[in-house]
Amino acid sequence: MQTNPIHTSLVAVGDSFTEGMSDLLPDGSYRGWADLLAARMAARTPGFRYANLAVRGKLIQQIVDEQVDVAAAMNPDVITLVGGLNDTLRPKCDMGRVRGLLTEAVERLAPSCKQLVLMRSPGRQGPVLERFRPRMEELFTCVDELAERHGAVVVDLYGAPSLGDPRLWDVDRLHLTAEGHRRVAEAVWQTLGYEAEDPKWRTPMPATVPPGWLTQRVADARFAKEHLLPWIGRRLTGRSSGDGRPSKRPELLPYEGPAA
Repeated sequence: MQTNPIHTSLVAVGDSFTEGMSDLLPDGSYRGWADLLAARMAARTPGFRYANLAVRGKLIQQIVDEQVDVAAAMNPDVITLVGGLNDTLRPKCDMGRVRGLLTEAVERLAPSCKQLVLMRSPGRQGPVLERFRPRMEELFTCVDELAERHGAVVVDLYGAPSLGDPRLWDVDRLHLTAEGHRRVAEAVWQTLGYEAEDPKWRTPMPATVPPGWLTQRVADARFAKEHLLPWIGRRLTGRSSGDGRPSKRPELLPYEGPAA
């Protein structure tokens, strides 16, 4: 990997993780790690261009159908692809199909850019994740194999102790906080070969006194009412939080946005 490379363009492909939930800005929009990464790259390269095609709730089939060809046609220097995790969280998931679709996406994206970036997504600590962990790890094995085969780089967020900390996750327990996204941006930045701005992004946050039993039960009840039950309802009715929602930044244009 080249040290401190010069990249002139970035296209991000994926779902809510890449859209930036839950790194909320004052105007109600989401920033997220991809925007932070683009801001850093733009600060080094005048005229830097950025597109973010990610839409929350998208499954890997939808990412392939709706985003992959669009990203490939842009021929950017860097493409990031994170997808398939939403599939693994579904009660019924055909992992063979997920692997096949991810393979298709990589085969179409890798030749269209100078550097394809894949990820082993972060995993929050907690009992709910344990049910889906084998599927997630099967997906990540596929990611590693595809990267080796197609010359992509892999950002290992799953193996980072800091990103397992529940304090870096929003109340919905599915999306990172602003600090979580900042650490992801740093991880991608370093993986691309840039000089570290935060060499300790993997280092866990300082320990604090855990919440008491009653406080935790109140938080669990809020999570179930505001996030878990609506999520289950969408699964049962075949709906998605991203239905009808356009891509975040559908065109590859000069970057203008919040500073990193």
